Amino acid sequence: MTSNIDSPHRHTQHTLNFPHLGTPSFDMRFTSTPRGARLSRRLSAVRLDAWGLPYGTEAHEAVVLITAELTANAVRHGHVQGRDFHLLLRVVERPGPTARIEVTDTRGERVPPRPGKLAAAGLADDGRGLLLVEGLATRWGWYPRKQAPGKTVWAEYELTAGGAD
Repeated sequence: MTSNIDSPHRHTQHTLNFPHLGTPSFDMRFTSTPRGARLSRRLSAVRLDAWGLPYGTEAHEAVVLITAELTANAVRHGHVQGRDFHLLLRVVERPGPTARIEVTDTRGERVPPRPGKLAAAGLADDGRGLLLVEGLATRWGWYPRKQAPGKTVWAEYELTAGGAD
Protein backbone atom coordinates (compact mmCIF):
# COMPACT_ATOMS: atom_id res chain seq x y z
CA MET A 1 0.00 0.00 0.00
CA THR A 2 1.37 3.32 -1.05
CA SER A 3 -0.14 6.72 -1.62
CA ASN A 4 1.30 7.77 -4.96
CA ILE A 5 -1.30 7.93 -7.74
CA ASP A 6 -2.55 10.70 -9.95
CA SER A 7 -5.57 12.66 -8.73
CA PRO A 8 -6.70 16.08 -9.92
CA HIS A 9 -7.59 17.03 -6.34
CA ARG A 10 -4.61 15.72 -4.42
CA HIS A 11 -4.10 17.17 -0.94
CA THR A 12 -2.39 15.03 1.64
CA GLN A 13 -2.86 16.20 5.20
CA HIS A 14 -3.12 13.85 8.13
CA THR A 15 -3.49 16.13 11.14
CA LEU A 16 -6.99 17.54 11.20
CA ASN A 17 -9.38 19.34 13.43
CA PHE A 18 -12.96 18.85 12.25
CA PRO A 19 -15.17 20.92 12.46
CA HIS A 20 -12.56 23.71 12.14
CA LEU A 21 -11.58 22.16 8.79
CA GLY A 22 -8.38 22.79 7.00
CA THR A 23 -8.62 20.22 4.27
CA PRO A 24 -9.00 16.87 6.06
CA SER A 25 -7.71 14.20 3.70
CA PHE A 26 -6.94 10.48 3.68
CA ASP A 27 -5.16 9.17 0.60
CA MET A 28 -4.00 5.56 0.07
CA ARG A 29 -3.69 2.71 -2.43
CA PHE A 30 -5.07 -0.72 -1.57
CA THR A 31 -4.79 -4.15 -3.16
CA SER A 32 -7.66 -4.77 -5.55
CA THR A 33 -9.07 -7.60 -3.44
CA PRO A 34 -12.02 -7.96 -1.06
CA ARG A 35 -9.51 -7.66 1.78
CA GLY A 36 -8.26 -4.34 0.37
CA ALA A 37 -11.85 -3.06 0.11
CA ARG A 38 -12.57 -4.06 3.73
CA LEU A 39 -9.37 -2.41 4.95
CA SER A 40 -10.14 0.82 3.08
CA ARG A 41 -13.62 0.92 4.64
CA ARG A 42 -12.25 0.34 8.14
CA LEU A 43 -9.49 2.91 7.82
CA SER A 44 -11.98 5.44 6.44
CA ALA A 45 -14.25 4.87 9.45
CA VAL A 46 -11.33 5.37 11.83
CA ARG A 47 -10.23 8.52 9.99
CA LEU A 48 -13.74 10.04 10.03
CA ASP A 49 -13.96 9.43 13.78
CA ALA A 50 -10.56 11.07 14.29
CA TRP A 51 -11.76 14.09 12.30
CA GLY A 52 -14.68 14.55 14.71
CA LEU A 53 -17.37 12.66 12.79
CA PRO A 54 -18.02 9.95 15.40
CA TYR A 55 -19.09 6.36 14.93
CA GLY A 56 -22.86 5.93 15.08
CA THR A 57 -23.77 9.28 13.58
CA GLU A 58 -25.84 9.40 10.41
CA ALA A 59 -23.09 11.18 8.50
CA HIS A 60 -20.38 8.72 9.60
CA GLU A 61 -22.49 5.72 8.63
CA ALA A 62 -23.45 7.21 5.25
CA VAL A 63 -19.89 8.14 4.28
CA VAL A 64 -18.56 4.72 5.33
CA LEU A 65 -21.31 2.95 3.35
CA ILE A 66 -20.60 5.05 0.25
CA THR A 67 -16.88 4.29 0.63
CA ALA A 68 -17.61 0.58 1.03
CA GLU A 69 -19.76 0.47 -2.11
CA LEU A 70 -17.30 2.41 -4.27
CA THR A 71 -14.31 0.33 -3.15
CA ALA A 72 -16.23 -2.95 -3.58
CA ASN A 73 -17.11 -1.85 -7.13
CA ALA A 74 -13.46 -1.05 -7.82
CA VAL A 75 -12.52 -4.57 -6.76
CA ARG A 76 -15.38 -6.30 -8.55
CA HIS A 77 -15.66 -4.27 -11.76
CA GLY A 78 -12.36 -2.38 -11.97
CA HIS A 79 -9.91 -5.11 -11.05
CA VAL A 80 -6.82 -5.54 -13.22
CA GLN A 81 -4.42 -8.28 -12.12
CA GLY A 82 -1.47 -6.80 -10.23
CA ARG A 83 -2.96 -3.29 -10.02
CA ASP A 84 -4.22 -1.53 -6.90
CA PHE A 85 -7.15 0.82 -6.45
CA HIS A 86 -6.76 4.23 -4.90
CA LEU A 87 -8.97 5.87 -2.28
CA LEU A 88 -9.05 9.59 -1.58
CA LEU A 89 -11.35 10.68 1.25
CA ARG A 90 -11.46 14.34 2.16
CA VAL A 91 -13.65 17.08 3.56
CA VAL A 92 -14.17 20.08 1.30
CA GLU A 93 -16.29 23.24 1.52
CA ARG A 94 -19.24 23.35 -0.96
CA PRO A 95 -20.16 25.91 0.71
CA GLY A 96 -20.60 23.83 3.89
CA PRO A 97 -18.47 20.84 4.91
CA THR A 98 -18.85 17.97 2.45
CA ALA A 99 -17.19 14.55 2.50
CA ARG A 100 -15.79 13.66 -0.93
CA ILE A 101 -14.90 10.05 -1.68
CA GLU A 102 -12.88 9.24 -4.82
CA VAL A 103 -12.01 5.68 -5.81
CA THR A 104 -9.71 5.16 -8.78
CA ASP A 105 -9.14 1.84 -10.53
CA THR A 106 -7.12 0.93 -13.61
CA ARG A 107 -9.88 -0.54 -15.77
CA GLY A 108 -11.10 2.14 -18.14
CA GLU A 109 -13.33 0.10 -20.44
CA ARG A 110 -15.87 -0.77 -17.70
CA VAL A 111 -17.55 2.46 -16.67
CA PRO A 112 -20.69 3.04 -14.62
CA PRO A 113 -23.74 4.71 -16.12
CA ARG A 114 -24.07 8.43 -15.62
CA PRO A 115 -25.86 9.58 -12.44
CA GLY A 116 -29.63 9.42 -12.75
CA LYS A 117 -29.38 6.69 -15.42
CA LEU A 118 -29.27 3.70 -13.09
CA ALA A 119 -31.88 1.02 -13.71
CA ALA A 120 -33.52 -0.60 -10.71
CA ALA A 121 -31.68 -3.78 -9.81
CA GLY A 122 -34.87 -5.72 -9.15
CA LEU A 123 -34.32 -8.92 -7.20
CA ALA A 124 -30.73 -9.43 -8.28
CA ASP A 125 -28.25 -10.46 -5.59
CA ASP A 126 -25.87 -7.74 -6.72
CA GLY A 127 -25.91 -4.55 -8.75
CA ARG A 128 -27.40 -2.30 -6.11
CA GLY A 129 -24.20 -0.61 -4.93
CA LEU A 130 -24.48 2.48 -7.10
CA LEU A 131 -28.21 2.71 -6.32
CA LEU A 132 -27.21 2.97 -2.66
CA VAL A 133 -24.57 5.56 -3.51
CA GLU A 134 -27.09 7.55 -5.56
CA GLY A 135 -29.60 7.38 -2.71
CA LEU A 136 -27.15 8.48 0.00
CA ALA A 137 -24.83 10.87 -1.80
CA THR A 138 -25.61 14.49 -2.46
CA ARG A 139 -24.03 14.00 -5.89
CA TRP A 140 -21.80 11.45 -7.61
CA GLY A 141 -20.17 10.77 -10.94
CA TRP A 142 -17.05 9.49 -12.62
CA TYR A 143 -14.30 10.66 -14.95
CA PRO A 144 -11.53 8.88 -16.87
CA ARG A 145 -7.98 8.96 -15.51
CA LYS A 146 -5.89 11.50 -17.35
CA GLN A 147 -2.44 9.89 -17.39
CA ALA A 148 -3.20 6.17 -17.44
CA PRO A 149 -5.98 3.75 -18.21
CA GLY A 150 -8.77 3.65 -15.67
CA LYS A 151 -11.42 5.81 -14.09
CA THR A 152 -12.30 7.59 -10.88
CA VAL A 153 -15.76 7.20 -9.38
CA TRP A 154 -16.56 9.88 -6.83
CA ALA A 155 -19.38 10.79 -4.47
CA GLU A 156 -20.04 13.70 -2.15
CA TYR A 157 -22.08 13.77 1.05
CA GLU A 158 -23.00 17.12 2.60
CA LEU A 159 -22.20 16.88 6.26
CA THR A 160 -24.50 19.75 7.18
CA ALA A 161 -27.56 18.29 5.41
CA GLY A 162 -27.02 14.66 6.35
CA GLY A 163 -26.38 15.25 9.97
CA ALA A 164 -22.98 15.55 11.49
CA ASP A 165 -24.98 15.04 14.65
